[in-house]
Amino acid sequence: MHSDISGADLRYMRLALSLARRGLGRVWPNPAVGCVIVRDGRIVGRGWTQPGGRPHAEPIALEQAGAAAKGATAYVTLEPCAHHGKTPPCAEALISAGIARVVCALRDPDPRVDGGGFDMLRAAGITVDTGVCEAAARADQAGFLSRVTRGRPMLTLKLASSFDGRIATASGESQWITGPQARRHVHAMRATHDAVMIGAGTARDDDPSLTVRGLGVAHQPVRVVLSRHLDLPLGSQLARTAHDVPLWVCHGRRAAPELIAAWKGIGATLIEVAEAQATLDPVSVLTALGDRGLTRVYCEGGGGLAASLLMADVVDDLVGYGAGVALGAEGRPSLAAMGISRLFEAPRFGLVECRDIGGDVLHRWTRIARA
Repeated sequence: MHSDISGADLRYMRLALSLARRGLGRVWPNPAVGCVIVRDGRIVGRGWTQPGGRPHAEPIALEQAGAAAKGATAYVTLEPCAHHGKTPPCAEALISAGIARVVCALRDPDPRVDGGGFDMLRAAGITVDTGVCEAAARADQAGFLSRVTRGRPMLTLKLASSFDGRIATASGESQWITGPQARRHVHAMRATHDAVMIGAGTARDDDPSLTVRGLGVAHQPVRVVLSRHLDLPLGSQLARTAHDVPLWVCHGRRAAPELIAAWKGIGATLIEVAEAQATLDPVSVLTALGDRGLTRVYCEGGGGLAASLLMADVVDDLVGYGAGVALGAEGRPSLAAMGISRLFEAPRFGLVECRDIGGDVLHRWTRIARA
């Protein structure tokens, strides 16, 4: 961060970040970016990436600002793009509008940009300050950054469990361990992710719809189901709504051709991925999802899928909802066997947040890189 960054710069960048978050879950494969244009201490333009990824934040804010953009400062949460795609470069638009200064939170690692936007702005005589609210921007852009640098989306694993770590009774009853406020929060989390993912067991046992409900949200995340043999009920809620809400089913190469044809026939997208032992390979699944543009995936799978993702070391964030109910050893554990015999082998996560949510406990954790 540059020494001439002021309190006003921080305030406007925080506003730009809050605008950018409106696009989370709605703009993939593009990043969710926010832009605020300020002239003489007055906000003259605001914008954020629109659904589907276009238009970008900067041209929206510039259009709103009009002639007032000349000599103004633009606060942008990610480096303005420098390449010609389906739209002209945002750096070029800022230059053409006569912006005098650009304050940016984060450099874009996309090889098509990667400093090129800043270079273009500086070459045009625009003052560029970077690194303002960088940590917050990096957290918000974790999914986009993951896809660009690792070739796969960021993965959030959600578990709702009893005090003793069970996700259902021995008979499979799980509705509802947690209360209505916790369940509402789950829907809010779905809305900020590109996709919601479950395994075949959860699809069969719970017959979920995996949609966002009760929040007035117009868009829906992609529903992703992992089913090695495609042995899913064709009369399920997921199947009945496949034409209305995107449904992607990942399967292995031994899935029966007649099942592939049946699921394609009802509107599902079929994705063949590699297998690992008796399951679908988690890395292959996430790479395939990244190849199709997804940047943020929210997993609500059962104990088997959760354990396989943790063992593959592909979980970036954990979101837990803990209830004050005890189900005992006969209840279904939140995680299946992981084959861990030594403590140092266990995946570790650092606590980000812990708070009460309607009488349950919400706790969020982020991945700690192994040494």
